Amino acid sequence: ENDPWAKTPAELNELWRKRIKNEALNLKLAGKDWAGIRETLTKRYERTKRNVEQFQSEDVFQILMNAFAESYDPHTSYFSPKDFDDFRIQMSQSLEGIGARLTTENDYTIISEIVPGGPADKSKQLHPNDKIIGVGQGLDGEIVDVVGWRIDDVVQLIRGKKGTVVNLQIIEAEALAGAKPKMIAIVRDKIELEDRAAKGDTLEIHHEGKPMRFGVIEIPSFYSDFDGRRRGNNDYKSTTRDVRKLLEGFKSEHIDGVIIDLRRNGGGYLNEAVDLTGLFIKEGPVVQVRNSLGNIDVEEDNDPAVIYDGPIVVLVDRLSASASEIFAAAIQDYHRGIIVGSQTYGKGTVQNALPLQRYIPSYPDKLGQLKLTIAKFYRIDGRSTQHVGVIPDVDFPSRYTLMEIGESSRENALLWDQIRPVPYRELQDFTGILPLIRQRHENRLAGNAEYAKLLHNLDEFKKNR
Repeated sequence: ENDPWAKTPAELNELWRKRIKNEALNLKLAGKDWAGIRETLTKRYERTKRNVEQFQSEDVFQILMNAFAESYDPHTSYFSPKDFDDFRIQMSQSLEGIGARLTTENDYTIISEIVPGGPADKSKQLHPNDKIIGVGQGLDGEIVDVVGWRIDDVVQLIRGKKGTVVNLQIIEAEALAGAKPKMIAIVRDKIELEDRAAKGDTLEIHHEGKPMRFGVIEIPSFYSDFDGRRRGNNDYKSTTRDVRKLLEGFKSEHIDGVIIDLRRNGGGYLNEAVDLTGLFIKEGPVVQVRNSLGNIDVEEDNDPAVIYDGPIVVLVDRLSASASEIFAAAIQDYHRGIIVGSQTYGKGTVQNALPLQRYIPSYPDKLGQLKLTIAKFYRIDGRSTQHVGVIPDVDFPSRYTLMEIGESSRENALLWDQIRPVPYRELQDFTGILPLIRQRHENRLAGNAEYAKLLHNLDEFKKNR
């Protein structure tokens, strides 16, 4: 990837020859014979050719815009209208459609999973491995043949407003060759993506002969359905609302502590990190935000209610980023809980999505959105998490080196800096507790053969990368 671009067709052909030779040798080393290698590579490049031929001007524009934007900042990017819809769905944990996950196989769009409780599930007419070959709008709409289509284009046809009808022409998974396609009509509805929301469970262990119960909450992202909130829906989804319900449910479990799992949580909405922190503290500052003009806003928890006041452990890893780091840093600065894991990602910047239609309102088509870095955030003690991330109180090894994953691995990332702290009060004195916890952690692992093997494997893994 660091080689210069080919200047002539001959140089380009030589580059392709080396690439294909490399792929062929890798397949040979994996045990394939030359006939199998030829078949595999032919199918691979035919598939690549089909994908390239389906590129649209919108796709090319997005690639160009992102290459330009990322030359200034790794987190500034352009969303095409379709990609922004996907981003909005991910952040709101809900969509309006039929409740089916799709994949592609050869030229067909295949049902890979039915979302429990969604319209497709309730209809009992659509099943995993069914092939969608046509899509129509309404009961009488023309059926559009979608064989050979890109999956994102098929998805755009199937999604739609709640209460509207989509007609699907399918080949059932169990159908015999030459069987007549089946037509089904499904009324679209709002789908809650529960598998991507916060989840809770209880864990029981024995310590010094006594049973102890812990509530475990896994948070995959910091999400919020802003559209639902704006419409006044009482049941709109958000990380804080979902975690609050889980914490209230733990009260009847008589738990001894709560574990918040933020591993692999890449972040999300900043205000959700602030609100989530508020479930564990009375009132006070959570994070500072400084914009490009140097103006500083302090985001605070103004709700004196505390949903859970017992012991907390927050699990983090190198993939915990942004909003995850805001929450973990606040819990650490307040001495509200113990942070366990490995150094986090180190993303200390704030982005906002700007609809480009706002600037060219007369343009007839959707223009997408620009996700623009507008500010940096800082801990309440004044330190930035940019590059540095959050250093855990109790360290566990990571398979990732600091330079290959994290903000420090990104070109054009903003630099670390520091601002003045804001007044806050530590909730507990960890002066004597943390050294004791670390020593017990080291003693526990010192004679652990599995842990020693893990460290050895991680060292070998990093050497061989």
